Amino acid sequence: MGGLEIGVIAVSLALDAFSVAVAFGMCRKVCLLGERLRLAFSFGLFQFFMPLLGFFAGIRVSAVVDSFDHWLILAILGFLGTKMIWESFTRDNDADFPNLSRGLPLILASLATSLDALAVGFSFALFARKIFFPAFIIGLTASTMTYLGISLGHRLRRSIITKPEIIGGVALWLVGIRVFLTNL
Repeated sequence: MGGLEIGVIAVSLALDAFSVAVAFGMCRKVCLLGERLRLAFSFGLFQFFMPLLGFFAGIRVSAVVDSFDHWLILAILGFLGTKMIWESFTRDNDADFPNLSRGLPLILASLATSLDALAVGFSFALFARKIFFPAFIIGLTASTMTYLGISLGHRLRRSIITKPEIIGGVALWLVGIRVFLTNL
């Protein structure tokens, strides 16, 4: 897997974190540097470790699914892409937004925004034999986009923004289709 694909996957996975970060920034009257850094670090750390967990779980079963792995990769990335697009239309934009920068809300938000990375890590085990560099790029991208998302959201406070999850969902589909067609 090349750098372009890793970059597309990293940005796609980070769009969930970015969206949450934008919403967090928009809902805070004051966004302290510590809050921004805690959220960015936590989201990035979870996005780094989840592909590793998925990869090592996937290694155990890759020999079994080797003959149809391209179908499985397409299904996983397609499912995740569809989920991201669906959530962009079904999310309640008027719901109260909790303070995600501390404690249990921070951990739960970090986990929720990184579950997709677990499945991507599993799919990496099927077609890529190296995971640490992609996981690092995924984590770094999520951390950076989280910080930028908070800053952007705080600047845009309460204005209408587009749905970045749609872009991420389509990108995951495109990567899945590319892997599928390459392995036919």
